[in-house]
This record gives sequence, C-alpha cells and structure tokens, in this order.
Amino acid sequence: EDEIRHSTTMAEAVDAVEAAFAALARGEARLPDVIYLDLQEFNGEVHVKGAHLRGAPYYVFKVASGFYDNPAKGLPVGAGMVMAFEAATGLPAALLLDNGYLTDLRTGAAGAVAARHLARPSLSKLALVGAGLEARFQLRGIREVRELPPVAVWSRTEARARGFAEEMGDELGAEVEVAGSLEEAVRDSDLVITATPARAPLLDGSWLAERACVVAIGSDGPEKRELDAEVFRRAGRVVCDVIEQCLRKGELHHAVDDGVADPAEAVELGDVILGRAAGRGREDPITVCDLTGTGVQDAAAAALALDGARRLGMGRELEA
Repeated sequence: EDEIRHSTTMAEAVDAVEAAFAALARGEARLPDVIYLDLQEFNGEVHVKGAHLRGAPYYVFKVASGFYDNPAKGLPVGAGMVMAFEAATGLPAALLLDNGYLTDLRTGAAGAVAARHLARPSLSKLALVGAGLEARFQLRGIREVRELPPVAVWSRTEARARGFAEEMGDELGAEVEVAGSLEEAVRDSDLVITATPARAPLLDGSWLAERACVVAIGSDGPEKRELDAEVFRRAGRVVCDVIEQCLRKGELHHAVDDGVADPAEAVELGDVILGRAAGRGREDPITVCDLTGTGVQDAAAAALALDGARRLGMGRELEA
C-alpha cells in the first residue's frame, strides 16, 4: 500500500478518471456488471468491479469492502485489492495490495471531475456531508479543479467533524469549519458533496441554494440513500456516471421510485465531458451528479499505479 500511495498523485488521477469517463461515453470500454455483496449482520459490504479500456495493455478487477464497525476494533473501514491481467493473453500481470486506497483515490477524482464540469467556476462555500476517509479524498480532489472556498463539514459524530476540520485545514491550508447542523452546512453552498453510507435521506432539497451542484457519492448499493425527493424535484439537471447502474443502486433509482425523476432526462458524465450534453452554464439549474463508482475508474487508477510503480522501480516480480 505504501508503494502504491507514492506511485501516483491526485492531479494525475483526476485527469485519468476524466479520460476514462470520456472513453466510456465513446464506447471504448468494456464494463461488466458490478457484484455487490451486502453483509448487514456485520455492518459490511463488498464491491467487485472491472473494466478494460480499448487499447490498454491490461484489464482490471477490483475488490473493495467497507466494514463500518471496524474502527471500534482498531481496524480501518475500507480494505481491498486490485488485480491486473494482460489483455492479450489473460495472464496475471500484477496484484496491487492497496487496501482500498485506489478506490478512495479514484472516487475522489470522480468527484473532482464532476465539479470541474458541473460546479460554478468560483465557489463561495463548499459543504461536505460526512467526515470520513472519502470526504478527505473528495476535498483533495476538489482542490485540483477549484480554488477552495470556506468549507463547512458536518458529521453525525461531532468529534469526527472537528478532527476532519483540523486535519484538512492544516493539510490544505483551507478554511474548514464544523457546521452546527446539516442544514447550516448546506445553506448557501455552491457545491455540496455527500460522502456517507446512509440508508435514509440526509439532505433536504429545500436547503439548497439556487444553482447549487450536489455531488452524491455515498449511494453505491440498492439500500443506500443520502438525498431526499425534494432534491430531485428541484433539480433541473441530473448527471450519472452510468445511468443504468444508477437506476439499480444510485440516488436516481430512489428518485424514480418516488416519481420525482425521469431517467430519460438524465445524462452521463462522459457525455458532458465530450460536450454532447450540457455542462456548466451561465444560468445553471440545481444539478445533481449521481456517482455510484465504475470499473473504468478502477482501470484508470490501476494503470496509473502500475506505470508509477515501474517508473520508480517498485514492486516484485510475480513468480510462476
């Protein structure tokens, strides 16, 4: 994991993930169905995602997990690994023992790509809903595409929010404050990022500022949900990483069930990147970007890690 952490940067990941979304929109990616294992008795979940980008020397499969009782056991919430195989032969090429780091990195990069194309060029306030590991990666990613405004962070656990504010304020040289309530965090924010494992809506759409951009990354399973119906009722634009996937396990599927969203009107982020669908404009409506996580992001992140590791002389050769 330490080698992988030093093999690439967030700035590189943002550009690589953006290129991967564009490749997906052009039909230059093979993307199998996601395997999702919900282990509610252990408060855990497992995701298996894979992809091959046309012309890439490897295809990739990633296994990542989140077990939310782990901190009480002195263990990290996330774990996992990435497997890369030669695309021409199917032979194993690399095993990346990243403990979920590349998943966190590429998810933060995806949030940044969404903000780059959908959020205002100049932000006056940013709200972070959640103060865990992924919220940290989201803020690191946003810094690559926008000058950071004052940041309001909210967590169910105030101590976590305070720790987040102190740590990320020092790391990024940013103004990060703990909000007294979730509503206080969201009010007047140009960009709202939700990064929690919630299974019931947290964000009330009536709190949103006009022209706000909401980037929702927490809902990556059928039972997860961070946004209430009013968010979609007010939204003038809905952008998905993969519409079909969001209809099964993203925020979009709850909104469709509630009768407040029409999937035919949703567009994909790759089409926004390519200019086929509207991105940021002068008179933007409220925008919701539903990010459930795709295998093309994992393929892009793994390629960066492999290239970086080889460039730096890291890793060990696989034995037959």
